Amino acid sequence: MLIKIPAAHREVIVAKPNQFMIHAIQTFCSELALEFTSIPEERKEALEKIAGYISEKLHKGMPVQLMYVCTHNSRRSHFGQIWAQVAAAYFHVKGIHTFSGGTEVTAFHPNAIRALQRIGFDIRRVSGEINPVYEVYYDLNEEPLTCFSKTYDDSFNPNTHVAAIMTCGDAEKNCPFIPGVELRIATPYKDPKESDHSPQQDDMYHSCSRLIALESLYVFSKVNFKNDEKVFS
Repeated sequence: MLIKIPAAHREVIVAKPNQFMIHAIQTFCSELALEFTSIPEERKEALEKIAGYISEKLHKGMPVQLMYVCTHNSRRSHFGQIWAQVAAAYFHVKGIHTFSGGTEVTAFHPNAIRALQRIGFDIRRVSGEINPVYEVYYDLNEEPLTCFSKTYDDSFNPNTHVAAIMTCGDAEKNCPFIPGVELRIATPYKDPKESDHSPQQDDMYHSCSRLIALESLYVFSKVNFKNDEKVFS
């Protein structure tokens, strides 16, 4: 059920609480959902194209596969993969599967992992040393996300019926073709790597994660399909 509200506040969207989501993450998402008006209009246009793609797939009864791509698949693309899945869960949108990849293989960067842990994610290393595999827990009723650095065409990622969201300019330039892509769109973010080993490091990683979380939540708030769990406030 949708509650009518004044036009000036129609972008403030609150989801019914997800009783299984880690409480700190649920609270973080609810706070960000009050900040959609801070997103620039030109940025919203790109984000709403992603929402439109998701809506179309759901209306057809098809699963949605979103792959977030950045050069090293170490920071921004993992933030994208994780926050998109969380945003779907926050707004009770089913049938969403998120992935990430790069043009090179490195590792899921420890600074990015720590930024997510400080918000409340339960992240566990399950294998590997140079390029470890992690399980990322955000919801007690959902399987953890499997996160590790890989190329966009790795066998772990889908190669058909996928939307590719480019989270950095280098990846957009250096990926002339991604197999199976139905939608390709660039939503670049400033690389927090620039702050490594500086006093601003933790703040920069948090800011990057927070911005990607905000925009992921905005995308799923705009998904257009029957969903009685979404209310306006």
